[in-house]
Amino acid sequence: MRLYIAEKPSLGRAIADVLPTPLRRGDGFITAANGDCVSWCIGHLLEQAEPHIYDPEFKSWRMQHLPIIPEQWKLQPKRDTKSQLAVLRKLVADAEIIVHAGDPDREGQLLVDQVIAYFKVSAKRRAAVQRLLISDLNPSAVQRALSRLENNSDYAPLSSSALARSRADWLYGINMTRAYTIQGRKVGYDGVLSVGRVQTPVLGLVVRRCEEIEKFVSKPFYEVLAHLKTEAGEDFTATWQPSDACQPYMDDAGRVLVKKLAENVVERINNKPASVQKCEKKNKKQSPPLPYSLSILQIDAARRYGMNAQLVLSVCQSLYEKHKLITYPRSDCRHLPVEHHVQATEVLDAVVHNDARYQQFVAKANTALKTAAWNDSKVTAHHAIIPTTRRINTASLTPQEKQVYALVARQYLAQFYPPHEYADTRAEILIEGGLFIANAKTVLKAGWKVLFQSDKKNAADKTPTAEKYLPPLTKGQRLLCERGELLEKSTTPPAYFTDATLLAAMTGISRFVSSADVRKILKETDGLGTEATRAGIIELLFRRGFLVRQGKQIHATDAGRGLIHSLPEVATQPDMTAHWESTLNAISLRETSYDHFMQPLNAQLHQLIQQSGNGSVTALRGVAAPPKSGTVKGDRFKKKSAFKKKARSKKKASGSSSKKKRGS
Repeated sequence: MRLYIAEKPSLGRAIADVLPTPLRRGDGFITAANGDCVSWCIGHLLEQAEPHIYDPEFKSWRMQHLPIIPEQWKLQPKRDTKSQLAVLRKLVADAEIIVHAGDPDREGQLLVDQVIAYFKVSAKRRAAVQRLLISDLNPSAVQRALSRLENNSDYAPLSSSALARSRADWLYGINMTRAYTIQGRKVGYDGVLSVGRVQTPVLGLVVRRCEEIEKFVSKPFYEVLAHLKTEAGEDFTATWQPSDACQPYMDDAGRVLVKKLAENVVERINNKPASVQKCEKKNKKQSPPLPYSLSILQIDAARRYGMNAQLVLSVCQSLYEKHKLITYPRSDCRHLPVEHHVQATEVLDAVVHNDARYQQFVAKANTALKTAAWNDSKVTAHHAIIPTTRRINTASLTPQEKQVYALVARQYLAQFYPPHEYADTRAEILIEGGLFIANAKTVLKAGWKVLFQSDKKNAADKTPTAEKYLPPLTKGQRLLCERGELLEKSTTPPAYFTDATLLAAMTGISRFVSSADVRKILKETDGLGTEATRAGIIELLFRRGFLVRQGKQIHATDAGRGLIHSLPEVATQPDMTAHWESTLNAISLRETSYDHFMQPLNAQLHQLIQQSGNGSVTALRGVAAPPKSGTVKGDRFKKKSAFKKKARSKKKASGSSSKKKRGS
């Protein structure tokens, strides 16, 4: 019997649907007519064991226990999936051949590998396990994947990388959370101070942004416009470029801070001759935006529809698993296999059927075009998120599902439109010895941008939609400056993070570090977190009361600020995560080993725990813990202070139950 182990029931059903019929459905499995069987996990069936599984004394949170570093790692069945684990145990024992059908990513590889290892499958049978990679749940795509089974051992480095990440996150999260929660208790903070390798640097981003805004003092600055006229009577404007002699009167951003200086320039250029020193016109092309990765899709959906990252992920999962309208959504890739290009016509026909608004655009699409998106060398276990060939009655879709599907469809459709072409003109003009610059962009051919004309906020559209007029100019041409104009402006603080900009910051985290070496590492990795985890990390910070929303803005709470100010800088900056991700990626590429990653972490934990005891949590003195702050990864922290004992005795004396008080 050949046993397929899928990551989720939806994938299991998709595999079974292409196997020989009739199918016989059992409790947690499906058997095909040829005897092959399909079963599934329900996400993670196993999880890292809690500290008290290693030693019952670890149920109490005490500094003398830290750091907790298991000698032999243990997994434990998740409480709500034990029955499915039992189903798989029996099927694995009976199977002649096992096919790993986890999702095509690092986590999906580990998830099924751990189940197989947990059942103590022999080394010989494990060496024969096959790997099935599916990114599209429609029958034709599943059939193609089944014809291309690979050796699961080829993906062992991917599993090792995920295992290292899982164990390292456990070590760091458990130990740092316990250490700082215990220290917080000493200054009266009655709650759990959750610390994580990714969540804490994200919180640090928000805290620093909020404090930067609060400390910001607006300053006036000044610009000068020259209103110019050609001999033919054509009008345009140019902006003054201060010379090096003006540097003492400018800020670091090159803005003039002294009004009198700008006023002097205005007076000098009024009704004065001007001449064109240089005029360059370059015709440029802008290729269409690549198809979506999950993070870029989440950013666009947040900007256009106000959806938070977790909602976009949930909608994508529904479009993938329930409706089968898009390919695997938890992808960090924005490229497509070249062989998929032959399906373009069929995919676009499905898009028109599912969203009639695209009919006129699909009619003008050129499926013979092949943009930079089609690149086998940039596709790993999964490719970009694109529509499938499936056609359905879209009345069954929710409004959010229709919106996200439309975004995915449009981004794919853009691959079959020509580049956007425009003329970029820059003129340097001299007036009374001062340099003025005039710029203009003129659209030559709209190209793919016709698809985005109704979406001014689209992240892919970086060029201005409104054209700035500039008449034909030549070097040496004489002009007249009719008048100068003083523009008084004020410096503005950075904007508060929103769901879209925080997600963008996580994916482009290199912009927020000062170290060139770290910035280089972060540019080569995927930033903070992964495509599959970013949405959950942001929502986790809200649930733990470290962040709050005020309209679309994201603000840090007093507890969030206090935690960041209590932690060592290494825990609140993305640098450590950058090194982790770089090494984890190297493990998946067979460039380094699991031990090379884990051993330095164990040494670092001892230093961090010792550092936590140096009176570092004074920033939390007097800060109230957020509601429901008390449970982290199954460990319940209970404060047993004299204050609480006294409070309980008072409640008993007054005849009121503590349960009623907690519920009021």
